[in-house]
Amino acid sequence: MTDLDGKPPRTLIIRAAGTNCDRELAHAFETAGARCAMVHVNRLIERPDLVDEFEMIGVPGGFSYGDDIAAGRIFANRLRHHLLDPLRAAADRGVPIIGICNGFQVLVKLGLLPDPVTAPTQTATLADNRSGRFIDRWVGLDVAPATRCVWTRGLDRVELPIAHGEGRFVADEKVLARLREQGQVALRYARAAAADGIRGGFHGNPNGSADDIAGICDPTGVVLGLMPHPERFVTVTQHPAWPRMDDRQRIATPDGLRMFENAVQHVRERVSGGGCRVPG
Repeated sequence: MTDLDGKPPRTLIIRAAGTNCDRELAHAFETAGARCAMVHVNRLIERPDLVDEFEMIGVPGGFSYGDDIAAGRIFANRLRHHLLDPLRAAADRGVPIIGICNGFQVLVKLGLLPDPVTAPTQTATLADNRSGRFIDRWVGLDVAPATRCVWTRGLDRVELPIAHGEGRFVADEKVLARLREQGQVALRYARAAAADGIRGGFHGNPNGSADDIAGICDPTGVVLGLMPHPERFVTVTQHPAWPRMDDRQRIATPDGLRMFENAVQHVRERVSGGGCRVPG
């Protein structure tokens, strides 16, 4: 059995033209205890085997290829035609994969979400916000109680920022029912404010997503896509209300960082149990 030999797990962050949240994502993974390599999609197309050298994968936010045609569509098409098999194989062997904002749009349009097994068939999408406007604000999120998602393990109510114009999750009722039944709804926009002071002051569905869905995972729980940005809340001073927080709130691990720590811990648990391939 191969283990990490005390080294941090490696994370592959896939970049493309227009990606602009890759460094923030790398910082979040590294703060959680991982190592990161930012690799342009063109290099991966030349060397698809590189995907096998990592224990985690991140698809960051931004405006890949200028959001031409639709947000995430061109990036997803490049992955579909050149890298779908290695990405699907990574999910199959339990590699945690996260797609944030534009990355969520990419994973859904690639078909890796809601289920890598049915990729490249697309069964959901992220459409224009119902308001028709770009929205940049913090939101309250409820972690679905029955979710399989390893990224949200141990979390209940979190707060994260959003910044998107096409974040409305859309799927037919059959797909929505399957997501609920299989525990694939990871996060929902909180309709009501929590009664815990500073934290919990943000609420409401900002974009009109079906079933208030802000993030979903695959049936195994290792692949997560979400519109909010957990990589933008890994230190307490990133929260807009941090000056008014009490001592308990200030020393608490930020919500976003806890998600990345969950992924790192999941990798370590799988490696120690012999269930995850680790490169030499």
